[in-house]
Amino acid sequence: MPESDGVVLSRLREKMLQRAKGEGFVAVGIADAATDPARADHLAEWLDAGFHATMKWMEGRADQRAAPQTLWPEARRVIALGMSYAPANDPLLLAEAADRARISVYAQGRDYHDVVKKALKRLARWLVEEAKAEGLDAGVKVFVDTAPVMEKPLGEAAGIGWQGKHSNLVSRSHGSWLFLGAIYTTLDLPVDQPHAHRCGSCRRCLDACPTDAFPREGVVDARRCISYLTIEHHGPIPHEFREAMGNRIYGCDDCLAVCPWNSFASAAAANRAFLPRAELVAPRLAELLALDDKGFRSLFSGSPIKRIGRNRFVRNCLIAAGNSGDQSLSAPVAALLSDPDPVVAEAAEWATARLTL
Repeated sequence: MPESDGVVLSRLREKMLQRAKGEGFVAVGIADAATDPARADHLAEWLDAGFHATMKWMEGRADQRAAPQTLWPEARRVIALGMSYAPANDPLLLAEAADRARISVYAQGRDYHDVVKKALKRLARWLVEEAKAEGLDAGVKVFVDTAPVMEKPLGEAAGIGWQGKHSNLVSRSHGSWLFLGAIYTTLDLPVDQPHAHRCGSCRRCLDACPTDAFPREGVVDARRCISYLTIEHHGPIPHEFREAMGNRIYGCDDCLAVCPWNSFASAAAANRAFLPRAELVAPRLAELLALDDKGFRSLFSGSPIKRIGRNRFVRNCLIAAGNSGDQSLSAPVAALLSDPDPVVAEAAEWATARLTL
């Protein structure tokens, strides 16, 4: 008697889970690709409030972001995957180091876009071939962060974690330290149950935010978020947030770092590609301020930091220098007062004024 499709798909699912682990994913789950009205409504409310700031791509393809089957009508399931980048050290250790800069943990190693996408493609190719061997046709599409895909709510729907009060995915096993990716497929694989929320009454992430970027639980106002301001925001940093930035020059880990669930995360589970480069763990502000375009590109080759360019990066470093109170930074800051980029020059003026108080 021939096996039913359900038996074959269940077996394929179990093989896929094991294969995913072999590709470096520590969390895997499967969700239905059908539209979730609550998810779509949440996105619409966030966009209507203007919380996406200048990230116009969020609204440009909002319909596809809200519903996987709008992006790809043939999709039946979403395979949500997470790859750990759990740090070995506390990301907040450098908060008081005046001459040093803080770079978000996720950006201290190799660019996650490349690492995760290559692993997703290998897994997707394997899935197509394995399904073919079982007599099934499988269509697949892979996504990691650069397409209109809501990886965090899809990860919650697939049971690999839940969206914490800071809006990021939290895992019981890996804390807040997961890079997320997704494979859309035409296969009717058995689905997982959505993950229950386990934040309880804890609000450490909300209270830790230096710029009060959470208007309510689970909602981030990008206009106030240091990660947005240092990475996505073009032009001068609004003055009201400059002091609160401290020595953060690329991203901010504060809301993630204080999550109690991180006590279960192990750096041993992190993909080795994300191990921090020594020169990015505690870089000296003076050396970063001296970077020209060539030096910037050389230092950040293979890093996600490269995409913001030298000018935005040095702008951030100047804000950190102005906050440092370190008079030894006065000379490298002054050297940028005549920088060809007006945003850099303005930040240098601000930092100079701060250092001469």
